[in-house]
Amino acid sequence: MSQQKPAKKSANPRTASAAPKRHWIRNTILVALGLMVVGVLGFIALVFLTPVPTPNELATSQATIVYWNDGETELGRLGDSTRRSVALSEIPESTQKAVLAAEDRTFYEHGGISPMGLGRAVLNNLTGGSTQGGSTITQQYAKNAFLTQERAISRKVKEAVLAFKLETVVSKDKILEDYLNTIYFGRGAYGIDAAARAYFGVPAAQLTLAQSATLASIIKSPGGLAPEENLSGLKARWKYVLDGMVQQGWITEAEASDATFPEIVKVKATNRLGGQTGYLLTAVTDQLRAIGFSDAEIQSGGLRITSTFSQVAEKAAVKAVKKAGPQSNTDGLRIGLAAVQPGTGEVVAMYGGRDYIADQINNATQQFAQAGSTFKPFALAAAVDQQVSLYSSYDGASPQTIKGYTLTNYGDKSYGWISLLTATEHSVNTAYVNLEDQIGVDAVADAALRAGIPAETPGMNLDNLDLTFVLGTASPSGLNVANAYATFAASGIRATPTVVKKVMGSNGGVLYEYSPDLTSQFNADTANTVSYALSKVVTNGTAFAAQALGRPAAAKTGTTDGNKSAWFAGYTPQLATAVLMAKEVDGVPVSMSGTGGLGTVTGGSFPAAIWTAFMKAALEGMPIADFPAPPTGVQVAQNCPDVLPMDGSSIPAGCPTPNSYDFEPSALPSGIASEEPLPVDSAPAVPVDPAATPEPAPTVTEPPAPPGIDGAPAH
Repeated sequence: MSQQKPAKKSANPRTASAAPKRHWIRNTILVALGLMVVGVLGFIALVFLTPVPTPNELATSQATIVYWNDGETELGRLGDSTRRSVALSEIPESTQKAVLAAEDRTFYEHGGISPMGLGRAVLNNLTGGSTQGGSTITQQYAKNAFLTQERAISRKVKEAVLAFKLETVVSKDKILEDYLNTIYFGRGAYGIDAAARAYFGVPAAQLTLAQSATLASIIKSPGGLAPEENLSGLKARWKYVLDGMVQQGWITEAEASDATFPEIVKVKATNRLGGQTGYLLTAVTDQLRAIGFSDAEIQSGGLRITSTFSQVAEKAAVKAVKKAGPQSNTDGLRIGLAAVQPGTGEVVAMYGGRDYIADQINNATQQFAQAGSTFKPFALAAAVDQQVSLYSSYDGASPQTIKGYTLTNYGDKSYGWISLLTATEHSVNTAYVNLEDQIGVDAVADAALRAGIPAETPGMNLDNLDLTFVLGTASPSGLNVANAYATFAASGIRATPTVVKKVMGSNGGVLYEYSPDLTSQFNADTANTVSYALSKVVTNGTAFAAQALGRPAAAKTGTTDGNKSAWFAGYTPQLATAVLMAKEVDGVPVSMSGTGGLGTVTGGSFPAAIWTAFMKAALEGMPIADFPAPPTGVQVAQNCPDVLPMDGSSIPAGCPTPNSYDFEPSALPSGIASEEPLPVDSAPAVPVDPAATPEPAPTVTEPPAPPGIDGAPAH
């Protein structure tokens, strides 16, 4: 009997699959190790090949130049470096420690790059925390002294390599000394000594602990933590720095508690910013920050900036104020002018004040003067949107109480029932408040916002609107009003205003180029109807001074209660301009009565004269342009009924309510019906033949304030 051979044991599948898996893991580890070796060798090579330039190159960095809108003629330069190097031994130890507490508490422990800092920055950025760069002081110094401010990974790699190289060839004390002598502190101050003089009027050697913590706090954001702009934020950062010094054992808790926030000297404007130059350059700087450029880039990045400002228009603004503005009793007087190009939002001119050196408040961009009747076109636009005719009728009697508000017109002149066009021409307060009551104050406010008046404008009170809104109780800036009127000039297309057209780097590359941000806010028929009505204010009404321009123009006057502000805002198809005047004593608005020898300064007086003089010069050489025609029917009188229909049909908006009823004879009792018409009282006459000669434009005064409302404007 044959013996059966035992069967072979089958291979263990787990054992069979483990071998290739081990090979895969081993190969992966080997590849990773190889890449690490290559990376380390590459990093060593980069470190070896990277030269360490001298930090003195920072002192010869290119200035940032701003040009007029031709892109060739220099307007001015940004930054006024006052860097002066001092030895580390001249810098108080408390100053050194304050900077370390603010920027790099482990500076003396790392080798130029902080893995913990980088890890913390990555974690914060990935989890949506505060944006952090994870840069050590050595890295910051390398970036500021030797590299550009470009936002790219390649620059971060160069920064890390150079920081590591610096740590191998330069002592920690020398790196800290050079850092403190090159970092930007705002106010044009590069280096700790220049900063000490700019903020406290002392050399660096005399800085106190509190002053040192203040300067250390500013390093994080010289613009965002400037004491003039964000004092509360600066104080919070100052407390953080002192707490950090306590945590590191550099000062005691008692020393931190005894420290008080120091007094900071007021910023001094230099002569290069005199006249209007400072206002224009400051506006450019503010927008560059909003775009995303850092203060270091702006002040010393060698940028080449083309602004939107026209040299011709700017000279015209200065000359217009000088020649047409008041010459006597001008103490405390503020005059502002802003001119915007419709359809692009480009600001071609601004008059911010007599001299930036004497007063840095820009009267063209500051929101401080009540707008008065320059807000009436927003009610007009809202009404036209609701199909209200320019020849609809409103009660212009004065005085008049409407929903609890008692109002008067200029000189308490009573107009009776007048058309909306006539009410616009003569800026009739009571008629316009009746219009607002009919269409809704919400609709008027919405039209103002759509045109370009910012929602955060002082006095807008969007959460608590009342019938005084149309009378201009809000206080927009001149630039706000000019841009809003430019929306009507552009047939309802609103643009975001800009003062920067293009930004180029020192190497000629384009870093930013403005593209108009346009939105359609009103249909063309509505906007063109508003332009038609405002052109009649020039030919027939209170803005008659603009007839001297010699070309089609649309405009509106505005004067407020107490004669505390006066406006003239208007436009041609090519340019929209607002001029405002207000007076204050110690920051408190006061009456302009007596200014320039006038008992009452109205929008039709000095502001109108300045506007006309400016526009004539700014538009010189440009072709005369007509406004787009309003839609068919705008110039046709509205057909209002003499009797009230009994079928329930509504009366057209703006028509007076008839005091007679339309009875059908069959509805009357037997024996009374007759072919003879029943006598009826005549309805109020629908006014105004548009071709008729208008009454002389009334002079503007303010009505008494309605109950509970301060400063309700009159005209």
